[in-house]
Amino acid sequence: MTGIVPAVEVQGVTRRFAARKGPGVTALDDVSLTVAPGEFVSLIGPSGCGKSTLLRLVADLDVPTSGSIEVFGKPARQARIDQDYGIAFQQAGLLPWRTVAGNIELPLELHGAGKAARRRRAAELIALVGLSDFAGHYPDQLSGGMQQRVAIARSLAESPSLLLMDEPFGALDEMTRERMQNELVRICAETQAAVVFVTHSIPEAVFLSTRVVVMSPRPGRIRSIVSVGLGEMSGRSEDLREDEGFFRALSQVRELLHGDEAAPTGARGVERR
Repeated sequence: MTGIVPAVEVQGVTRRFAARKGPGVTALDDVSLTVAPGEFVSLIGPSGCGKSTLLRLVADLDVPTSGSIEVFGKPARQARIDQDYGIAFQQAGLLPWRTVAGNIELPLELHGAGKAARRRRAAELIALVGLSDFAGHYPDQLSGGMQQRVAIARSLAESPSLLLMDEPFGALDEMTRERMQNELVRICAETQAAVVFVTHSIPEAVFLSTRVVVMSPRPGRIRSIVSVGLGEMSGRSEDLREDEGFFRALSQVRELLHGDEAAPTGARGVERR
């Protein structure tokens, strides 16, 4: 849509890793992708296809060999400096000596927010992730799912318009994982943040996403992009997992990942609806 600045704009990005001997490894090859504000986009593909590498490039934790990345119209580095996004990884990475509230306050503290403002924001986020009774608990007193909720709350501390999430539920059991997916849908509906989400799980990608980006084996290229078409985040519920549209999108993504017809179609991929 004209005049709307994308949340993420990846243009012709290639990432090669040098080797002491030989030509090195091309993790990503000429990848282009646009993520709209408020959109939930999942990256899925076989291990080693460059999903996490792409996320790290958007987060300015690495730099592309060629191509460009912008976040809300800014170079990735400037977006990182401006705290335009929050990040959550597979491991919650909480500081064991800080309480739930203390962990969530940490980004605000590091950027000079006053004590009253930190406490107020932490209380809002603790309520958002449903942990109001655990604000004074320490990480070792929480379950894995609760720790991940704290990590998500911490990533939202500075009200980012973009969340970058690298398999945040990958270490959880299936029941907890589904509960956390439901929780993330609710949080995204309330915050309206755009999300780029790395996962190995096809059902997770389909349940959460506006679009699913299917990547090819290394060197990572975009094989195809599936428009899920399951409606707004605010309207998604547990019942969606039994919906015909959910199973249709599930089959489509699975075929692209595993089917013989799923040969790479170019760096930008083919939009499927």
